[in-house]
This record gives sequence, C-alpha cells and structure tokens, in this order.
Amino acid sequence: MGTAAGYSVLAGSTVTNTGPSVLDGELGVSPGSAITGFSPGLAKGATHTADAAASQAQNDLTIAYNDAASAKTTNTIPNVGDLGGKTLVAGVYTSASSMMLTGTVTLNGAGNPNAVFIFQAGSTVVTASGSRVVLENGAQACNVYWQVGSSATLGTHSGFVGTLMALTSATVTTGVTVDGRVLARSGAVTLDGDTFLPTSCTTTLTPRPVITPTTTTTSSKTTGSSTSTTTVTTSTQTKPTTIALPTSGCGCGSTTVSGGGSKVTGTGTPYGIIAVSRHVKVTIDQATGKLTFKVAKGHYGVFTCDLQYGNKVIVVHYTVKRSKTSPPACVA
Repeated sequence: MGTAAGYSVLAGSTVTNTGPSVLDGELGVSPGSAITGFSPGLAKGATHTADAAASQAQNDLTIAYNDAASAKTTNTIPNVGDLGGKTLVAGVYTSASSMMLTGTVTLNGAGNPNAVFIFQAGSTVVTASGSRVVLENGAQACNVYWQVGSSATLGTHSGFVGTLMALTSATVTTGVTVDGRVLARSGAVTLDGDTFLPTSCTTTLTPRPVITPTTTTTSSKTTGSSTSTTTVTTSTQTKPTTIALPTSGCGCGSTTVSGGGSKVTGTGTPYGIIAVSRHVKVTIDQATGKLTFKVAKGHYGVFTCDLQYGNKVIVVHYTVKRSKTSPPACVA
C-alpha cells in the first residue's frame, strides 16, 4: 500500500461528509482539491488536499490496485454473487461483474495471522444495510483487500472490513463502521456519520532466547502447612530487540499480570514482565524492583515468571509445596 496505508479515506476528485464521521487515519484528495463537511478533530490524522503527499498516496494506491487486480484467481464468485452466509478461507475471490453482500460473510484465517483475502469485482461492490464482514481464527483486517472495477456502496449501519480500492468512487452510507480504508482512484468518496478504525496488524512475536544462567539464588518460607521456595536465575544474555508486545491481552501495558501460560504480556519501566505461569499473579514495584507473587487457591507446584531489566532476562521459579490452599504472598 505504500503511503496510502496511512489513509482512512483517499479520493481522486472530492471527499464529501455529512454528520460526525470519525477517521482514525489520514484524509486526502488528489488530483481534486475539494474536501467538505469535516469539522476539526473528525480526522485524527493529517488532511492532504491536492498536495505532494496526496499525489504520492494516489500513485501508491494505483500500484496496490493493479497488484490486487492481477492476483491469480483461486475461487470464482458468480456474477452479482452474494457473499452472505459464506465462510471463506484465504484466497483470491473473483466476480467478472458485480459482487454483493447481504447478511454476514466470515473470513477464516485458519490460525494464520498472515492469511490474505483478495476480492476482485469487475464492476461494483454493494453491501446491504446491516451486513457484516466477520474475522475469525487469526484473520486480520489489514490483510483483506477489495479491488472494485468501478464503484462501491456500503449499506447503512453495516460493518465492513478491509481496504476498499475503487477505480471510480465509493459511497459509505449512514452509520457504517469500517475496519480498514476506503480509497477511490479517480472519483469521489462520500461519507455520512461513519466510523473508521485503525488497520495495523499484530506483530508476530520472536521467541525469547534460551537462558544460560550466570547467578542463582534460592530462598524458602514456611507459613503453617504451606512451604514456598523461590529460585531466581539471572542471565546476562540480551533479549532480542525485535520482540513487539501485543496491544491487548491479560495485564498488557501494566505492571500487574495474571497467569496466561506462555503468552507474552505486559511491560513496565524500567522492569518488564515477559511471561508468567498460569494461576499466578505477579506485581512489580517499579521503585524497588521487588516482585509479589500470588498463587490461585487450589493450585500448587512450580510456577515461572520471566522478566526483563535492561538487557538482562530474569527467570523466577516459585515453588509451592504441601498446600492445597492459597499460600501467602511471597516477595522475591
């Protein structure tokens, strides 16, 4: 998509808006110069009117449009074929003329976050009022593309997913939610009280390195019938800088994380929680670096929490023995 990826709406001639449409990305028009109906704050990104940025975005849109149009067909949709009620896997879906959607179409990523869906319509794409494009099993909006040979119309109060690239124009009717972009090469884009969401993909996480211990300390604490042992192993091995933390999930963005198996979760400053065992809640005191562990009632055994401080990865093994009740909090 090149620079066009930053736009929620891009038109060739004009952009016209009625009502409180909200765009998460940039707004632009080129070679035309008319944008009407947008009050301050409705477009969160920059607005480009017949400037160099909008011209470059149109050039990049043309490349993306042609690339999608030339993709080899894997599934043929009958002319004026209705996608409603279908569950589709990754592929290139082609209709020689029009394509329509009534009801719901489900795009199944089959567990692959990089699964790509391309829809090629020879003439128009029309979605009905209240229709929905639904993602499941890892499919992502940023990997869904609609290449439209003439113009597109999104029905009132519908939910649309993906990057719509129309050769001529696009009309987004009242109350549509677009998880993606609406881009028109030569004609207008018309909006009416619509909402555009961000389209960034979730970054594939790089597995953490194997830890080679350099320092190990062990401490034990007994309270009543419960004995807990904490082993802290510190490694000087540098954690890969390519790891990107997710934007959602248990405890993400905080310094308190509940157990979630091997999920990568949370960040802290200067300490960060990388992963924590199931049934454990870990809190970091950012001032002192102390960890507080709380194990869920009815669970005991060996639990692990991986942390990072600077370039050091710290692995904490917390063992709870001979107790089927919730042990006291242990501070390491």
